[in-house]
Amino acid sequence: MLNQMELHETDGVHYMTFPALDEYPQLLHSFSTRVGGVSEGYYESLNFRNGDAPDNILENYQRICRAVGYEFDGLVASAQDHHTTLRYVTELERGVGITKPRDMDSVDGLYTDVPGITLVTSYADCVPLYFFDPTRNVIALAHAGWRGTVQRIGEKMTETLCRQFGCSSQDIIAAIGPSIGPCCYEVDETVREQVMRLDDIVPEEVLEEQGEGKYLLDLWECNRRILVLAGIPDENISVGEVCTKCHPELFFSHRLLGENRGGMVAMMSLKEAQSLDF
Repeated sequence: MLNQMELHETDGVHYMTFPALDEYPQLLHSFSTRVGGVSEGYYESLNFRNGDAPDNILENYQRICRAVGYEFDGLVASAQDHHTTLRYVTELERGVGITKPRDMDSVDGLYTDVPGITLVTSYADCVPLYFFDPTRNVIALAHAGWRGTVQRIGEKMTETLCRQFGCSSQDIIAAIGPSIGPCCYEVDETVREQVMRLDDIVPEEVLEEQGEGKYLLDLWECNRRILVLAGIPDENISVGEVCTKCHPELFFSHRLLGENRGGMVAMMSLKEAQSLDF
């Protein structure tokens, strides 16, 4: 298990990547920060959350696309509502949720084997899960808040990739991106009861009692264990260990800022053959 991410800056745009995924020349991926965009007020500055001026959001997408190398017209966004619906993305979905209206109401995971398509999922404390099978050239992103975590969205995505593309879970490279960490994620008894239902995970190892019916929950470790139980080797999983609430200079955090905030995006794409660097 790797515990690292790297912070990059290109033309004023700051974003993070995983060294384990950077090793693959056919792959682009990133997690945005709040630095390097054009948004103002409490959306300042690299914001991707709706409510901001639409032109600002589109310009922010243009900026991160130029910084990382994505094709702007290949972006496809999720439609998250803390469930576990997964969507296969093809050429037909280019622009959905970005330059075209969303055409589904509940999508918390995206996957594709189509080069030039960039998957986009949104965050402000929840856990981004990245998946890449270099043998089948398949990528996926999944959004795991506490609800998605206890519903095992990471396992569901792993099983879907294996079923639809013939992937082996042993070949999948996975990464757990920036989110609220076990240092800051306080939950109540209702959430604890849901976590306790993960009967193949020792609850005491992911929950720390704080008294008065409050607990600190480690979503990173919950999701890591779910991925391992789904068959992904421990050594294939990178855990960023970057807490969004602890770093307000870099990230928007719902727990810290409430509704008066912007949002970040996880992005992932397979390069077109002609754009591969050799």
